[in-house]
Amino acid sequence: MLTRTLALVCAASLCAAGAAPAGAQPRTGQQVYEAVCAACHAAGVAGAPKFGDAAAWKPLIAEGQAALSRTAIRGIRGMPAKGGRPDLTDLEVRRAVAYLANAGGAKWAEPAK
Repeated sequence: MLTRTLALVCAASLCAAGAAPAGAQPRTGQQVYEAVCAACHAAGVAGAPKFGDAAAWKPLIAEGQAALSRTAIRGIRGMPAKGGRPDLTDLEVRRAVAYLANAGGAKWAEPAK
């Protein structure tokens, strides 16, 4: 119940952050992380792997970039789909996943398209 409550609180605060303007260029992984993902991943809210924690990210990185990106797009456990921001494009989520994973030790390229 606590995990679900925290996820809802995070999702509500993230949705309030606003959508990108229509026609805007897709945001970088760092931009998405700072605007959306950091709310939970900076502090490890509800068990989210912390930014830069290589030990926590190692098994996730082992799943591969495509699988981890799918999970972030769909949501898992306490993390809502797209981090609670339905306005994010799949590309923006994939970029954020690469940014987070790279901070944890991956060597993934940020998706271009």
